[in-house]
Amino acid sequence: MSLVKSRAVSAKGILEYKLSGARGLPLGSRVVCADNSGAKELLIVQVHRFGGRLRRRPTANVGSMITVAVTKGPPDLKGQMFPAIVIRQRFPFRRPEGHRVAFEDNAAVLISKEGDLKGTETRGPVAREAADMWPKLAGMASVII
Repeated sequence: MSLVKSRAVSAKGILEYKLSGARGLPLGSRVVCADNSGAKELLIVQVHRFGGRLRRRPTANVGSMITVAVTKGPPDLKGQMFPAIVIRQRFPFRRPEGHRVAFEDNAAVLISKEGDLKGTETRGPVAREAADMWPKLAGMASVII
């Protein structure tokens, strides 16, 4: 199981290989914004690359790219939609070595359409799965668990 990069995907800053994990964040979930972009709370509106089934709600997990609406924050950001990356989830997920990992909260960081992070720092730990998939996020993270 190696991490394979294709040119089209690596230009955006995301690795092509994705672990299948416990998806604990369905549409409509509220997550904490863990960067210093100004937003405080986010609402999940869309999950990118979710191959679903009829009447199944799209769900996200750690490392997923999602579209969010800002629900709490400054008036200029409130109500706007941004792409984001999930960096923590409460629902326990299993790692290949057998450990189960669960965080205290659900958190995401805002990104631009080009894949650059909007903030300059992240608050709290970042899951290793998200840091492996998003190298720019790994460089900005203070703690990777």
